[in-house]
Amino acid sequence: MRYQSTRGQAADLGFEEVLLAGLASDGGLYVPGHWPVMNAADIDRLRGADYPSVVTATMHRFIGDEISVPEFTRLVADSYAGFDHKAVAPLKQLDHDLWLMELFHGPTLAFKDYALQLVGRLFDRALTRRGEHLTIVGATSGDTGSAAIEACRTSARIDTFILFPKGRVSEVQRRQMTTAPGDNVHAIAVDGTFDDCQDMVKALFADAALKRELSLSAVNSINWARIAAQIAFYAFAISALGGPVSFAVPTGNFGNSYAAAAARWLGLPVAQVTIGANSNDALARLIATGTLERRAVTPTLSPSMDIQAPSNLERLLFELFGRSGEEVRSQMDEFRKTGKLALGKEAHAELKRLFAAHAVDDAATLQTMQSVLAESGELIDPHTAVAVAAARATARDQHSPTVVLATAHPAKFPDAVTRATKRHPDLPGRLADLLQRKERLTEMGKDLSALRSFLRSHARRAAA
Repeated sequence: MRYQSTRGQAADLGFEEVLLAGLASDGGLYVPGHWPVMNAADIDRLRGADYPSVVTATMHRFIGDEISVPEFTRLVADSYAGFDHKAVAPLKQLDHDLWLMELFHGPTLAFKDYALQLVGRLFDRALTRRGEHLTIVGATSGDTGSAAIEACRTSARIDTFILFPKGRVSEVQRRQMTTAPGDNVHAIAVDGTFDDCQDMVKALFADAALKRELSLSAVNSINWARIAAQIAFYAFAISALGGPVSFAVPTGNFGNSYAAAAARWLGLPVAQVTIGANSNDALARLIATGTLERRAVTPTLSPSMDIQAPSNLERLLFELFGRSGEEVRSQMDEFRKTGKLALGKEAHAELKRLFAAHAVDDAATLQTMQSVLAESGELIDPHTAVAVAAARATARDQHSPTVVLATAHPAKFPDAVTRATKRHPDLPGRLADLLQRKERLTEMGKDLSALRSFLRSHARRAAA
């Protein structure tokens, strides 16, 4: 399997090279050179399979012969061995055709663990084999940071730097980043929005000299390995419920929703995909109008979705524009200059074929958390509530069940959950003392020069 950049000016790479590189040298994102396809027999063999088996069957198609199936099977099994639920990603029924897939039974209580526990092991394997060191730099709107730190903090070959918007993540999310032990992990609170953090990270990767000097790589969903691992969410639901299955996905940086489209291109019977958006509704507006317009970020009760310029949209644009790197490059340049991007008629029609969307405000989010508890006895976090509300508000495929991706444990957002339900969600016992642990973080403004200096002075690669 070879990978190409969405902007068409970087060399094609293999899976391991893409894993370590993160962002392409031309500023684009890596995508498969072709989509492998699962046939009916392949899909039938998944019926009733456990979660690790589904990950192996789907993700290995994007790795090819770089890792043998037996070795990859062992890596996958090890990645999920410590999760809190034996099913790893259990399904719970809310009503006759609406289900929750609980993706919060990993070490940091969010769906990011499901990819990053595996990606961390893939990093270690590659770096050990090559005798190399890596400096991971990532931007987070809340959950990626703690999941990345947890996945990589014990590696002697990785330093991890995570930028997050100061005051715009929940206290639990912040403390999961700032209380992690280890001199090789650094939480950086930026006085700005997630989009500001993401822009700073992209600027670092655009600095070719710095990227070589520190061996920079990415661990958020701009790294293709994250997307490949998340395709298993959709395959597992289909294996459990039978196909076709529709999905409702709370969407911020568009990684999970893009993975749903990738699952469909892989051949899985994904029916309807509904994007749930909060007041930062850039994607919902794009689907409705064919125009992406960058607006100011509005803080909400679902902070991981407070994004107006989702990175993974570029991967989808690559498909919508007939895999033309030149067209993607032109459109992204226009968006960077003007804050606007317009799809043509055909691309917009294809986008609407792939996705539906619905945006809800904080009031509707609170009401949905309250109603789900009253009707089913389930506590859900505000991000999951956005997706439930979107599923209920959108005309659903009557011939398929709808699975809502429950992307975070309600205890990660106790204030919002308590406000909605009058019930305080407790952290699991292993995290019961989280709010008493000593914090360690660095604060800075939107200062790229200061960030470069911080990386150079704290990365062990630089000191070597």
